[in-house]
Amino acid sequence: MGLRHLARRGSAPATRTLAGLPGGIVTRRRGRGSEPEDVRLWSEGDDRRFIDRNATARTGQLHVRTHHDERDRAVVLLADFRPSMLFGTRRALRSVAAAEALALLGWRVAADGGRVGLAVASAGAPTVLRPAGGERAMIAVTGALAQAHADALAAESGSPTRAEPPLEATLGLARGLLPAGGHLVVASALDDPGPGFDELLTLLAERIAIRLILVSDAFERARPPGYYPFALADGHRGTALPIAGASGESAEARLADYARRGIAGVRLDVESGPEAYAPLMERLDAVL
Repeated sequence: MGLRHLARRGSAPATRTLAGLPGGIVTRRRGRGSEPEDVRLWSEGDDRRFIDRNATARTGQLHVRTHHDERDRAVVLLADFRPSMLFGTRRALRSVAAAEALALLGWRVAADGGRVGLAVASAGAPTVLRPAGGERAMIAVTGALAQAHADALAAESGSPTRAEPPLEATLGLARGLLPAGGHLVVASALDDPGPGFDELLTLLAERIAIRLILVSDAFERARPPGYYPFALADGHRGTALPIAGASGESAEARLADYARRGIAGVRLDVESGPEAYAPLMERLDAVL
């Protein structure tokens, strides 16, 4: 709730009117819309799928129908609160940073008349809210985020070595909340998302717009040298000396890989804080 003032910055009505889209960045909205706007003569380069048969039959000349851009936005925010996200070395846990970014984005969408829904992945039962509009909907979303995070922390403290549940199940639930033309925003570090996650995400990207907020802790990007204790889900414990580059792909490489599949994203540095997240969420909002 306290992040609403950051979400308002850069989203004055004058800015939205000039851009024609949410946010202060002018971009082309996907799709042709569903509301008829005008019927005009055919011109070279027009799509034949938009030919108006009635006007063409009456006049004997080819006519095409134009449409308004879609104005109703339905956005589902997917927050990853699985055990791997309950970790952080600077400022906050990765799960907290993910929730902050999603809340900022949600307030921006709601302020522009869009509808916001929620899906939370955790070790327990997932939290699901269908997309709804207005301030009341965002209050419900922020309350559900806070409660789901508290439940995830309580579950982790009771069983700190539990196995990591797959993320793909919650991804399927989130897809079920969206109407045609909806948008899904996933905030996660994508640690062990499950064997079918990438395939499912790629398939969904062909049907809906998916954006990724890849959460990154400073420890992941630059680990201090030394031995580190570890504990596995099977109860095995020990110490290990991490090798440089052993953590896998960098955040930039992963984002580039997803971008090639049509899934744009941004890297979210946990230590930066909400003030730095606000312009990132403005950029993300502009392409939703």
